Amino acid sequence: MKQIIYILVALLWTQWACAEDDTRGYLVETGQEAPEFKVQLANGKWVSKSDVKGKVVMLQFTASWCSVCRKEMPFIEDEIWQVYKDRSDFVLIGIDRDEPLETVQKFAKDMQITYPLALDPGADVFGLFADKRAGVTRNVIIGKDGKIAFLTRLFNEEEFGGMKAKIAELLSE
Repeated sequence: MKQIIYILVALLWTQWACAEDDTRGYLVETGQEAPEFKVQLANGKWVSKSDVKGKVVMLQFTASWCSVCRKEMPFIEDEIWQVYKDRSDFVLIGIDRDEPLETVQKFAKDMQITYPLALDPGADVFGLFADKRAGVTRNVIIGKDGKIAFLTRLFNEEEFGGMKAKIAELLSE
């Protein structure tokens, strides 16, 4: 009888853990209206969701201590930012999780990125999109309609390619 109970507990735990993994730590999902957000860029300018209304928006959640973020950032710089930075209907904001301005500025310089980074004290903006206990490497693509169009987690070349294709699709609409 004990063995059956252990098996049932293990099955329930596995089912719960897998269900949790399906969200990848996100509190939002594709097709859903993106939450209202407001961030301060490292240059002092504030940007809110209403400021970017009608544009394709990429929010890249990152941190200087994150090795996966560091791996992904050159790809974002070269394959997304450099391609679309001059378009008036595209916005890319790297949102640095809970680090001071000096760290964020040094991080951008060290990574040789030119896209804007924003501050996220207390990971409050991160917490609108994902569980604050979840990992930081993630991207949120918001369509011109204000709805979430694509979500990534970690850095996977296939998923990154899918994200690039989604951005191109959204910009062609």
